[in-house]
Amino acid sequence: MAYRVAADLVVLVHLAFVAFVVLGGVLAFRWPRTRWVHLPAALWGVLIEWTGGICPLTPLEIALRRRGGSAGYASGFVEHYVLPVLYPNALTRPVQVALGALVVLANVVIYWLVRRAARSR
Repeated sequence: MAYRVAADLVVLVHLAFVAFVVLGGVLAFRWPRTRWVHLPAALWGVLIEWTGGICPLTPLEIALRRRGGSAGYASGFVEHYVLPVLYPNALTRPVQVALGALVVLANVVIYWLVRRAARSR
């Protein structure tokens, strides 16, 4: 049971990280220093999507699930948890590239707004 709980915690951390990658730039409105944490995290997320890589949290979660008696899963985190919610079909390379581009676009807009707000102060 402890392994299953640990796997669930890894999923929560992973979801929080994905949310931070996509929208963490918004925190820069309130706390400008978060940029120094968010920018590398966003770069990591985009690189994982664009290269088709796997975040280290995914194999950790799968290993914990297997140790806890579950079968685990063969796909990556995004394919297993995020895409079934967002898309009915399986993840393809073009979808991954589009997701990465969406992260870049969202963060460019957010940081542009942060910079604009900072200049108006």
